[in-house]
This record gives sequence, C-alpha cells and structure tokens, in this order.
Amino acid sequence: QVQLVESGGGLVQAGGSLRLSCAASGRTFSSYGMGWFRQAPGKEREFVAGISRGGGSTYYTDSVKGRFTISRDNAKNTVYLQMNSLKPEDTAVYYCAADYLGLGNGRESGYDYWGQGTQVTVSS
Repeated sequence: QVQLVESGGGLVQAGGSLRLSCAASGRTFSSYGMGWFRQAPGKEREFVAGISRGGGSTYYTDSVKGRFTISRDNAKNTVYLQMNSLKPEDTAVYYCAADYLGLGNGRESGYDYWGQGTQVTVSS
C-alpha cells in the first residue's frame, strides 16, 4: 500500500505561482505512475497532470498546458506540480494519486491510491 500526503497549497494572486508536493510512503514508489487531480466546489474531480513511473511520459489537461509542470524525484519519494500563471479558475482542492500500472495518464479509474488534498485558492 501507498500513503500520499500533499503540501504547498495556499492563497495566491492571479498570475502568481505555487509548487505542490506529494510525499509518498512505500519502498516501490518508483514503480507507480503519479498524477494530480483537482476538485472545485460543486464540480466533479478532474485530471490535471500525470507522469509515468520513469518520468518518460507526461500528460496534461488542456487548460493547464504551458502553465503547469509535473515532475518526480524517485530518490525522495516525491512528486511535484509547479503551477505558474495561476488563474482564478485553478481554485480547487488538489489531490495526489498513485497508479499501480505505472502509466500516470489521465484515466482516473487507473489510479489506486489517493491523498487527502491541499487547497489552492487564486484571487483575482
């Protein structure tokens, strides 16, 4: 099993930046694909970004392409989401998730473990 803990959320002005971190337990972290999802009040959870087990493939939802970057450091059991040029529409609770199959793509049903989330609020 894998336990995931997100951090780095907060309040930021539109146009600003934040870096989210997801710290994972387990000795097989490098075998998992990793992804970030978000959920705004009254809306369904949506895929944001993902990365394959080796980091060779990354995936982004269209609304964040060119602004967000996902990366991982397997030696530190950590995945990151660098968020630049933030918009009010990015306001949501952001969740980290682990994919046993290792793909790290946008298929939500492929993720097996989830963190508790961290709040990101972007003011206008």
